[in-house]
Amino acid sequence: MRAFTFTLLVFFSSCVTGEELSGSEFGDDYFSDLSDFDFGISPRRVPRQVKDIIARESKPHIQELSIKTTIISRYAFTAVHSTMLNRHSAAAEGVFQFPVPADAYVTNFTMIVGGRVYQSEIKPREKKKVRQDTEGAGTAKPKDGSPPADGSTETETFRMAAVIPGRNRAVFLLTYEQLLRRRLGRYEHVTSLRPLQLISRLSLDVIIVDHAPISQLEVLPLRNGGGRAGSGTSLSKGKTDLPITTAIKQNKNFCQVSFSPNIVQQAKIATSGNLGDFVVRYDVERELGIGDIQVMNGHFVHYFAPKDLPVVPKNVVFVIDTSASMLGTKIRQTKDALFTILKDLRPDDRFNFVSFSNKVKVWQPGRLVPVTPLNVRDAKKFIYTLAPSGGTNIDEAMQTGSVLLRDFLAGPDASQNSVSLVIFLTDGRPTVGVVKSNAILGNARKAVQEKFCVFTIGLGNDVDYRLLERMALENCGMMRRIAEDADASAMLKGFYDEIGTPLLSDIRINYPEDSVQYVTQSLFTNYFNGSEIVVAGRLTDRDAGSLHVQVTASSSDKTIVLETDVPLRQRQEETKRHVKAAVAAAAERARAAAARSQGPVGGGGGGGGREDFVERLWGFLSIKEGLRSRLRSQTSGDREGLTRHATDLSLAYNFLTPLTNLNVERPQVMANGSMAPPPPPTAAPSSSRSQGPGGPANELAEEEEEEVEEEGEEDRARVGNRKPARSQGAASGNAIGGVVRRPARKSVTFTKTSADGDPHFVVEFPQSKLTVCFNINGEPGHVLRLVSDHKHSGVTVNGKLIGAPAPPGSHKQQRTYFSTITVVVDRPGRRAYIEVTPKKVILDGHDRLVLPCDATVAVQSGEVAVAVAAGANVTVTVGGTVAFVILLHRYKNPAPYQRDHVGFYISNSKGLSRDCHGLLGQFLHQDVGLGEMLTDGSPEDGARKTPVLKVKRRSVPVVKKTRRIYSGAQSVDCWFARNNAAKLIDGRYEDYVVPHMFETAEWREGSNV
Repeated sequence: MRAFTFTLLVFFSSCVTGEELSGSEFGDDYFSDLSDFDFGISPRRVPRQVKDIIARESKPHIQELSIKTTIISRYAFTAVHSTMLNRHSAAAEGVFQFPVPADAYVTNFTMIVGGRVYQSEIKPREKKKVRQDTEGAGTAKPKDGSPPADGSTETETFRMAAVIPGRNRAVFLLTYEQLLRRRLGRYEHVTSLRPLQLISRLSLDVIIVDHAPISQLEVLPLRNGGGRAGSGTSLSKGKTDLPITTAIKQNKNFCQVSFSPNIVQQAKIATSGNLGDFVVRYDVERELGIGDIQVMNGHFVHYFAPKDLPVVPKNVVFVIDTSASMLGTKIRQTKDALFTILKDLRPDDRFNFVSFSNKVKVWQPGRLVPVTPLNVRDAKKFIYTLAPSGGTNIDEAMQTGSVLLRDFLAGPDASQNSVSLVIFLTDGRPTVGVVKSNAILGNARKAVQEKFCVFTIGLGNDVDYRLLERMALENCGMMRRIAEDADASAMLKGFYDEIGTPLLSDIRINYPEDSVQYVTQSLFTNYFNGSEIVVAGRLTDRDAGSLHVQVTASSSDKTIVLETDVPLRQRQEETKRHVKAAVAAAAERARAAAARSQGPVGGGGGGGGREDFVERLWGFLSIKEGLRSRLRSQTSGDREGLTRHATDLSLAYNFLTPLTNLNVERPQVMANGSMAPPPPPTAAPSSSRSQGPGGPANELAEEEEEEVEEEGEEDRARVGNRKPARSQGAASGNAIGGVVRRPARKSVTFTKTSADGDPHFVVEFPQSKLTVCFNINGEPGHVLRLVSDHKHSGVTVNGKLIGAPAPPGSHKQQRTYFSTITVVVDRPGRRAYIEVTPKKVILDGHDRLVLPCDATVAVQSGEVAVAVAAGANVTVTVGGTVAFVILLHRYKNPAPYQRDHVGFYISNSKGLSRDCHGLLGQFLHQDVGLGEMLTDGSPEDGARKTPVLKVKRRSVPVVKKTRRIYSGAQSVDCWFARNNAAKLIDGRYEDYVVPHMFETAEWREGSNV
């Protein structure tokens, strides 16, 4: 299942596309002639020791590594492009590996080997199957041997191996997405540069575009690399040096940071290729109030980070592991951090310490003490005397610390507006007392009683991180990992700094229930200084003018209430403007890179999706929230439901998550080192058209032709050349040597009653054996009521018009098509929405599913079933008695007057009542008659007879025409009513224009005058 296609602009030289390199390029003297490596500088300027390092490499050489990131309002799209050169005559295995931030999601991976493209496909993870790096599957694995950059920046290594034919190159493309979290007043974007080789052409480019002005931009020296930080030019006196070759361009809302050391400059940093982490930090300026809300394509994201508030007093209990495994560096660094933390406690705070190994020891039994010089001095003595020994009694330690804090809160000394925390640190697994995780977690919940939050810290490699994470999540806290060989003292202090300054508690962010849907977490226990609260959701009415937002919270001395009406249209225009700037900057970056390089150049940066970044951010947050809820779930039923929901979202947005696997078919190489030939393509199933006259008349064919308009406006020469456009993602997983294996499609049977094309309406009256047709010349943006049966069956269908220029020579100035069809099902206790566009289907029922239109899939939510035939049509069935078919019209290379659009067909109307209305619905249970009417006098005077339709006692002049339906697959003779179906439809065209796509109001009587 795939809901999103990433567009990567890639320029290939002949050698990259799989052509074998000439013998002259790989002669026996390649040790002395290294021009083929394309260093980006003259080979004469490459020191001999660098040449020797490269010459000794037995594995394929990484000729190019390009990382391009585009950050739009704190949501980052990253594209990694790597080219490997196998200079030997024999085939060799090339291993692409890249450290991806642990909180990011991989969205796409592609290999190009031997001239053939190998696309990835994200699939549901099989139950009870451990994800591993096996043949045909690439996965993100925890990195091995390389420590996290800091306490908050961990990485997982994405690894994929492929055999590269002799004297050839391979290209690897990886994209991932990440929401930057604000910590200690800054956003931090980290790119790990650890290729473990010297790279001929290395480039890193980060573009930042934000709605708010960018401030405090800082590029740190390379961090945690295999050598010293690269020297460079200082930003200003007193600030850290930039990594060598780093360049910065910045204005109010835009910033671009680039880093491109040549191979000699890399060798000066680290000859091993372990350069380190390239870190960009920044913040944005904020206005006082409810925060920053951005809107795009029916979704919103709300950033809330208040400032200049008084600090809320805190009550904190530190629970510290002193088991034997803490001996040495761990306990020393832990003590150093605690000594520093003691200095940062504020006069209004209360605190205590609990240490544990086999037994539990409390520094000040039965109380929390105020921060006084004497208490701080005594606490330092207690910390100093901590001596590691014995086992690890996690259960008793957690209960002791929790009861200590809970009893204090029940006493008279506790401040009403204070924030209470337990900070729990361990380096091991439970070995003494209760050792089963579920029992420990249950005891912790009973001890905490939702009175305060628990923050857990795991130190080293032998920690039950799942236990610590669940313990934190079940008690409104968070967990932090610290690597075995990391600077634990600095990381412990940094973690405490994040949570040591609470400004607000009990934060509630409220939106009107009838204005938003599927909002992510909006209730937060605490807000800490320097952090940020992020909420995302979907707007019920995309065309609404404003959204009322209310924020309530408790500060140190009062209750805060903030509220305002957010102008949605203005915010959407502002968001679009900044997205447009980001897209333009990424495109310019790609053009500049292409001009500099003769070889392959990665795309504009960060993959596609920037135009839908708010929706993708919502999907990203929803999956994270679903995984956390899944971890906290207490029953198998809840866990299964949360797993299914998060899996559906992962597949819909093409995210590689703990619930999905990424599968890639690998290239096969023959014994002589050349590429194995691709398997023969599978024969496409025969179309229903080939069945001849005896075949089903109303079945949808496999390959749809372009719609042909009866008025001659379409350029008929184009008709035979159009096929339904298939995105790059559609071929994923089914592409073998560039050949797409398409799943067989079932034929879909439905009636002629439809609205398709410009739009052309066709109504079939079986009893009268008549077919009537009419046009609606609406305005772009209008939403038309097609079927209205809300009161009885609960079904409503609306269609939104999109505009397009008329083709040359047309009598029309513009044309309109349906860009979106929505089906609303509103029954007692059950409500569902189905939104269909040429690219995707959104089903909001019990869960929210986003289905791609370029993949064949069927889902059901209650009484509503949705079946997608890849690239052809979508069938929506309600209760088995109502069915609609939406045809998908997509152009591979559209002319200026062509637009991707959809067509609406009624397949089954048995479940719709006799009171059904709408442009099509009003005719479902009606009958018409055909008669004649004299014009201009009597027959004796030579007056002509013109045909008329008799509809509800109205006479409607008509003319005979021919219409093509089912994407031109069938011609229909029909009686055509002019002038926007005047007198044929009840009321006038304007009576069928509704405010928004989800409007379900009943038909109001209109005039036919």
